[in-house]
Amino acid sequence: MTVRNSSMRKHGCRGAGWNRSAAVFRKKGYIEMRFRPCIDIHNGKVKQIVGGSLRDEGGYAQTNFASEQGARFYAEMYKNDGLTGGHIILLNPADSPHYEQTRMQALDALAAYPGGMQIGGGITPENAGAYLEAGASHVIVTSYVFRDGTFHRDRLDKLVRETGREHLVLDLSCRKKDGDYYVVTDRWQKFTDLRLTPDVLDDLASACDEFLIHGVDVEGRRSGMEEDLAAMLGRWRKKPVTYAGGIASLEDLARFERITGSGVDFTIGSALDLFGGTIPYGAVRTYR
Repeated sequence: MTVRNSSMRKHGCRGAGWNRSAAVFRKKGYIEMRFRPCIDIHNGKVKQIVGGSLRDEGGYAQTNFASEQGARFYAEMYKNDGLTGGHIILLNPADSPHYEQTRMQALDALAAYPGGMQIGGGITPENAGAYLEAGASHVIVTSYVFRDGTFHRDRLDKLVRETGREHLVLDLSCRKKDGDYYVVTDRWQKFTDLRLTPDVLDDLASACDEFLIHGVDVEGRRSGMEEDLAAMLGRWRKKPVTYAGGIASLEDLARFERITGSGVDFTIGSALDLFGGTIPYGAVRTYR
């Protein structure tokens, strides 16, 4: 079934990812844990990196895997396997010499799977509409709504006016500091003053359709998840949330399911056999 509203007509996007995530949550009153696939693009190539290693200067990242295949290859695979609501992430800033290569890879993936994937990385009110027109079901934003490490509601409101909240995912990826989780921005390089808590999720939930949250300190390390973070998200259960970071085995995935009570979606990157890891893609793609 195609869901239509004024914002979708504005951007010409069917929004398949929204149909399969937030709409299911709202209509049925529960979340069933789903696998959200990913396509991370850095320096014009599909890669899996160690999240905390990313540096804008020199386009550096500690790389776990660099694919010989382009982003379209993975988008077509996810489409054929019926996986929706995954995310494409541009890991280069707009002033990088590699940015245009990265952007073209992302647009190619969106064209291959219109309405099936979300896109993030440098999203602003000026470019969000173009990505929705290009086929993204949602845009994913972090850095734009912060300035000098402080959250600015007016910037979020401006973005919502452009996209509609039904096409917006807030990325509240975080790192631990002084025993608490704080949102990080600018490709996870800068701490903000926003401590991630259930109250913060409550406050921001009305401005978006979903949340995406990476446990950045374990992202790409295949060292186990941020269990405290996963448990908090599992208890919250008021809107679709996707967790990423550290799930390194099927045993970890089973533990994640127990910790969250099957109430949080998940993504796996470096640990998947698609990207040089050992977790069978064939096993996780059944979570859909």
